[in-house]
Amino acid sequence: MVITGTMPTLAAWEFWQQTAWGLTKLVGQMAVIVIPLMLFMEVMKDTNVLDKITGWLHWTVKPFALPPAAVFPLLVGLVFGLAYGAGFIIQAAKEGTLSKRDLYLVSLFLVINHSVIEDTLLFVAIGAKGWVVLTFRFVASVLVTWAVGRFVMPPEGASVNEEGHHA
Repeated sequence: MVITGTMPTLAAWEFWQQTAWGLTKLVGQMAVIVIPLMLFMEVMKDTNVLDKITGWLHWTVKPFALPPAAVFPLLVGLVFGLAYGAGFIIQAAKEGTLSKRDLYLVSLFLVINHSVIEDTLLFVAIGAKGWVVLTFRFVASVLVTWAVGRFVMPPEGASVNEEGHHA
C-alpha cells in the first residue's frame, strides 16, 4: 500500500469544512436567541419596564455594592448562561451603565453560577441532587463575589479603618 501526500490534505480539508459549517450553525443558533433578546431588552428600556424590574430587584445586587443596571445582565446569565449573558454585559459596557468594577463582579458571579436551569438538569441527569448543586453554586458565587467586591475591589470612596480594612 502506497500512501500519497493527498490523503492528509483531503482529511484536513474535510475537517476544516465540517468545523466551519458547525461554527456557522452555532453562530446562527445563538443569533436566533440573542437578537430577539436584545430587541426585547431595547423595547423594555424604551418603555421603562426595565427600570421598574431593576428597581424591584436592586436589593439582590446591593450586597455587592452594584448599581441597579447590573440586575438584568445577572438575570440573563443566570437563566441562559454565559454566552447569552455576555451579550448583555458587553452592551452594558458599551453604554457605560456599568463601571469596570461592576462588570468584573457581574462576570465573576456568573463564572461561578450561570445557566442554573440547564446545568442543574445536566447534573441531575448524571445522579447529582439538584438542590445541592444549586445551593453550592449560589452560596459560592455570593461569598466569592462579596469578598472580592468588599476586600479586593471595594467601591470607590469606601473608607479604610485603622486596621487597614474597608469599612
